[in-house]
Amino acid sequence: MKTPYRYKKMKLSVIIVNYNVRYFLEQCLTSVKRATANIDAEIFVVDNESKDDSVEMVQLLFPEVIVIANKKNVGFSKANNQAIAIAKGEYILLLNPDTVVEEDTFEKCITFMDKTPNAGGLGVKMIDGSGVFLPESKRGLPTPSVSFYKIFGLSNLFPKSKVFSKYHLGYLDTNQTNEIEILSGAFMWMRKSVLDKIGYLDESFFMYGEDIDLSYRILKAGYKNYYFPESKIIHYKGESTKKGSINYVFVFYNAMIIFSKKHFAQKAKAFSFFINIAIYLRAFMAIIFRFLTVIRLPILDTFIIFILLALLTLFKPFIGFPNQIEITNEYGLLNVLTALFSFIIGLTITKSYTKTVNISRTFLGLVVGSIVLLGLNSSFPTNASFSNKFIASILAGVFVFIPFSRIILFYFDKLKIKRNSKKTTLIAGKKEFIESISSLIKLKSPSVDVLHAKHNNSYVKNDEEYFIAKQNQVADIAEIYNANEVIFSSTDISYKDIIHSMNLANSKYIDFKISVNDNFIIGSHHVEKIIEK
Repeated sequence: MKTPYRYKKMKLSVIIVNYNVRYFLEQCLTSVKRATANIDAEIFVVDNESKDDSVEMVQLLFPEVIVIANKKNVGFSKANNQAIAIAKGEYILLLNPDTVVEEDTFEKCITFMDKTPNAGGLGVKMIDGSGVFLPESKRGLPTPSVSFYKIFGLSNLFPKSKVFSKYHLGYLDTNQTNEIEILSGAFMWMRKSVLDKIGYLDESFFMYGEDIDLSYRILKAGYKNYYFPESKIIHYKGESTKKGSINYVFVFYNAMIIFSKKHFAQKAKAFSFFINIAIYLRAFMAIIFRFLTVIRLPILDTFIIFILLALLTLFKPFIGFPNQIEITNEYGLLNVLTALFSFIIGLTITKSYTKTVNISRTFLGLVVGSIVLLGLNSSFPTNASFSNKFIASILAGVFVFIPFSRIILFYFDKLKIKRNSKKTTLIAGKKEFIESISSLIKLKSPSVDVLHAKHNNSYVKNDEEYFIAKQNQVADIAEIYNANEVIFSSTDISYKDIIHSMNLANSKYIDFKISVNDNFIIGSHHVEKIIEK
């Protein structure tokens, strides 16, 4: 039997700030409860006026957790400070609600910190919901030059450079313990004595930047920050903050300006200038990208029609067309615009310009466009209209090339989403769990190929007839069978083994999901209930 990992005084205070991520929070607390089973620890949840039933869930399922329920959203820094002020632990851990920790994460961190007296802070190796390493696990100080390299893309161009990649310390081995400068706010382990000395989180940072500021103050006080990859956690990056949004760009970079003014006052003005350029450049590029995504089909059709008209005009003397229409004369441009807008209008009316390619709507739109073109062309004077042969050639061209372009796009779209379509699901757990989840999957999608992986690493009689893999083979089997989805039972399999399998797979094409208490399944992008209780 394992000896309890206990100390003379409380060793650890875990602080989780929550905002409207009830299911992620339940999963996080479930993993934290396991990780503190042999440690004298206390757990705080500070809720920033969530509109879901987060507070009620914590009080019902985790009565040992200390809940601070704010009546308004006071921000990340102030919420953490509320708990830090009353925390009793030798160590403080600021933990995001959209994380999952291994069962021995805290014991490993305590052992390292106890043996490293100069350590003020500690971060661990973080992976996302696909098992992909998150580079913010280890970061350098965002000085004006380092921030400049990141903002303008030089760190992405030279990811291993000691000059250009200092923001994410790309030149450091992701599997080796190293001194770093900045800890991630998703998992920020610190000595309480250090915080009492340097002060808590700066509340002028409402969201983002506070971890950078606090990490830097730890360094200025003469302590070291460490990256500790011997322990790994899942961080479903973006679930509680939606980091892909334009709003995130504004909020994050403005936090960087606050940090710069506080610690690099002499360079803050120039730094703020470049930051503001980056903010508006990123926002502008995002808007342009979205706009181009919406109008890609109309642009393609315009190009096809222009090329078609140009070719017909060029070759019409050689194929017997009357030569009365010239693009350069007073009616030429009107003829071109008539042909163009007739088909654009027809395709728009039939709703052919959607994100997904629809060949039947495209043909219907071309029929409508043809009727519009014939009607408009008949209203022109005889010497200023398309001849019947020219009209027939235009119609033949658009009915061949525009649908053909859709077929090509459809092929590439299918190719793009092929790995994301749920065709093969691997379920890992005990037989009862697998049967339950399989029936739900087959009920919704009968064509899905469901594979079974055992919850442990040993086979008994007849196991090989039902299971395709043992627990430690999940990553390999997922790759061999091109699985799009892997579902783990956290009741049957430890979080440590689940995270290990995800880290081995390390594939952005696999959507890893974890069942929590066999009640709901949680993944990077959604939560699905299993049983209504």
